[in-house]
Amino acid sequence: MAKESKAAPAVAVKKKTEDKATEFAFGKENYLIVFVGLALIVLGFVLMVGGGSDDPKVFNEAVYNFQRLTLAPILILAGFVVEIFAIMKKPKD
Repeated sequence: MAKESKAAPAVAVKKKTEDKATEFAFGKENYLIVFVGLALIVLGFVLMVGGGSDDPKVFNEAVYNFQRLTLAPILILAGFVVEIFAIMKKPKD
């Protein structure tokens, strides 16, 4: 007496895997936070640009201003913290 195999469960399993394939790892809010973090990082690097001199014999004191030494690195670090938060935040279902 052989047992008959049922094809219905295989179809149900296949359908479940197709549904799981369409799910994303992050939600809409996570992606928004990621872009905010990236904007902070880019802004920090943009603020760090400049302060050099065209003439190598002339020293420009603009290298040591608040924007390049303090503000830009703080923005970059804040951007990385925001990125970590965006990755670790649990998306809403």
